[in-house]
Amino acid sequence: MIEIGNYSKLKVTKILDFGAYLDTGDNEVLLPIKEVPKDTKVGDDLRVFIYKDSENRLIASTRTPKIKINEFSYLEVKDTNKYGAFVDWGMDNQLLVPFREQPHPLKKGKSYVAMLYLDHVSDRLVATTKIDKHLIHEAENINEGDEVALLIYGEIDIAFKVIINQKFAGLLYKNEVYQPVRIGDSLTGFVKKIRDDRKIDVTLRQTGMDEIQKSKDTILQTLNENKGFLPLTDKSDPEEIKRSLHMSKKTFKMCIGIMYKERVIVLGADGIRLAGK
Repeated sequence: MIEIGNYSKLKVTKILDFGAYLDTGDNEVLLPIKEVPKDTKVGDDLRVFIYKDSENRLIASTRTPKIKINEFSYLEVKDTNKYGAFVDWGMDNQLLVPFREQPHPLKKGKSYVAMLYLDHVSDRLVATTKIDKHLIHEAENINEGDEVALLIYGEIDIAFKVIINQKFAGLLYKNEVYQPVRIGDSLTGFVKKIRDDRKIDVTLRQTGMDEIQKSKDTILQTLNENKGFLPLTDKSDPEEIKRSLHMSKKTFKMCIGIMYKERVIVLGADGIRLAGK
């Protein structure tokens, strides 16, 4: 059983000048000749992506799309017309985002987070940028401390709105971000807190000693890249530390205290130095 907009493993039934036919169980689907792997034979199993071409015909592809059915991705608008906007999703045809699925008009040349779905009225694959209604807004089978995949899809005054594991909605608070972040970024994060209302807050940094060790490694690497010296101390401006090391001043002070005790660094009035430099 194949699913439009997803991968299937299908058997080659015949090979012709214009492509190979693959068995779908109840029919056949064409894999164009330009995408048939070299030395393919009848009887081979091929992993292919199933979609519909510009004429709404079912077709197979060995290419890797930028998005799969019911998933979210950051896609660029290539054109607009009276039907909506058309985004590049890595396939031969462009993907329609109908006007009814745009909370705000999409502009050519701009990129947006979108979700791919099958429109059962037209029986076509289309996309939507109305993200919130397709996310789960209460935590299920996810725990504080879990490592998660994040996609930034929006922004409010105090936080970035994130898609967690292609499924849940969450917030990443700006005052806890110590690196450049923008809409469309895919990041690794961690579940920081599941609130009483089951809403999810995430962070880009692990808690506890794992975070401290990673921060120490960052300081050490930066020292090595700068001839063993950094003009930062426990009196430095928090923004300067954030800009240089992508960490909070609190974390920086904790790390250099540990590194000093471990005799890795020497503390000076003008900054920190690698021991022995």
